[in-house]
Amino acid sequence: VKWKGKDLFDLVCRTIGLRETWFFGLRYMVKDTYAWLKPDKRVLDQDVPKDSPITFHFLAKFFPEKVEDELVQEITQHLFFLQVKKQILDEEIFCSPEASVLLASYAVQAKYGDYDPNFHKPGFLAQDELLPKRVLMQYQMTPDMWEEKITAWYAEHRGIARDEAEMEYLKIAQDLDMYGVSYFSITQNKRDTELLLGVDAQGLHIYSPNSKLNPNKSFPWSGIRNISYSEKEFTIKPLEKKKDVFKFYSSQLRVNKLILQLCIGNHDLFMRRRKVDSIEVQQMKAQAKEEKARKKMERQILAREKQMREDAERAKEEMERRLFQLQDEARMANEALLRSEETADLLAEKAQIAEEEAKLLAHKAAEAEQERQRLEVAAIKTKEEKRLMEQKMREAEQLAVKLVEQSERRSKEADHLKQDLNEAKDAERRAKQKLLEISKTTYQAAPACAGPPVSPDSDASADGSFLRMDFKDSDMKRLSMEIERERLEYMERSKHLQDQLKELKSEIESLKLEEQQQAGLYTLLTEPRHVHGDARGGILY
Repeated sequence: VKWKGKDLFDLVCRTIGLRETWFFGLRYMVKDTYAWLKPDKRVLDQDVPKDSPITFHFLAKFFPEKVEDELVQEITQHLFFLQVKKQILDEEIFCSPEASVLLASYAVQAKYGDYDPNFHKPGFLAQDELLPKRVLMQYQMTPDMWEEKITAWYAEHRGIARDEAEMEYLKIAQDLDMYGVSYFSITQNKRDTELLLGVDAQGLHIYSPNSKLNPNKSFPWSGIRNISYSEKEFTIKPLEKKKDVFKFYSSQLRVNKLILQLCIGNHDLFMRRRKVDSIEVQQMKAQAKEEKARKKMERQILAREKQMREDAERAKEEMERRLFQLQDEARMANEALLRSEETADLLAEKAQIAEEEAKLLAHKAAEAEQERQRLEVAAIKTKEEKRLMEQKMREAEQLAVKLVEQSERRSKEADHLKQDLNEAKDAERRAKQKLLEISKTTYQAAPACAGPPVSPDSDASADGSFLRMDFKDSDMKRLSMEIERERLEYMERSKHLQDQLKELKSEIESLKLEEQQQAGLYTLLTEPRHVHGDARGGILY
């Protein structure tokens, strides 16, 4: 109950191991504004809430100009990182989308360490708040697309430790326009429009109500001679006497006290940075340097051991892979050996079969040679027989020609005889006709003339004339029959001769065909023979 604000603040700092206490303070809410716990007054004597328990926020009250030079302890860097990150996500500090993605990647590196695609599967950032809502609403992108963009930057931060990632985060954040600025609503005159007063490590800045990024007017700490307030009026006196004094008004006296408190603290730190560090700070920096060197060495050793372990694991995997490969090769070699042995046995059997076939083929070759010799002799005989047959055929053809000529001649003679016969028949018919006419005339004249009777001699002479005529007719018929018989005999002989010629031609054609077959067989037997082995071990000739 009797504790002062300093007692409570020191207890918190000892609990978390914080030595750079000048940046921080305990903040609490008073109605519609906030206030910082005063270290030299009792806690319960201040305007703290009457709630039980009382809630204080341990926050950075003042911000460094350059985080890499002023923040010594790792816990200090971590506390600033958490607070700045929260202010960016709550949009208390404006940040562009590109810078937000880059800052998010460093935040992920600080939380998860190096990126491992085998461990950090898609969706591992689904539960993390990494980007301001304004940025998420500005672009029509899904959470997976934002995660992909953050992961692309995150993968490039491999090898950066947690404290280094947080420091890189703060280096980027300290260049933002609203970083480390505390804003208050003011009016330059009681009836003027409202303005914004910003207090930071560089000095005081005056902003338009709608723009917290670019100040309309600035008062650096090096150019301010005095700052004071009287109730709601606040006065800033420049160091140069020629410049006008700047006055403004706040809505409450409590706000003026808070502004003055922040101005005093930031000005003290501003002056302190431009002096030689105190022994305590020097010791802290030396310890921090040694600690960083030790951690760096540990990280290097750890990284080296990790690399060695990874190399050993890769070597083990390679050895296992090589072992499996050698086992497969050995198995395949054994299988190949078995196949080779089987192939050798099969080839031996095939060789024996081939040898037997070779003997058989040699025997067949000898028989074929004998057959070839026999065919040669037969071919010689066939040639002689062919020559004789051709001679006979030529003689037969000559005989046929002669017979044809004789046949034509006989045919002509028969035609002449037929013509003579026809002429004789015509003469005989005319003679008979004439005789009949004479006879009729004689019979008719005899009674008319009353001539003497006909004697028997006259009848005998008439009968004799008829007998001679009948005899001539029978001779002609006999001659015609003989001629016809000779012609038929000649035709039969000519037909018989033509049949003989056809048989002779067919025999000659068959002899020619046999001679061609024998010549082809002789050529096949006399050609060189080649022996080939087929895929199944057989022999092809």
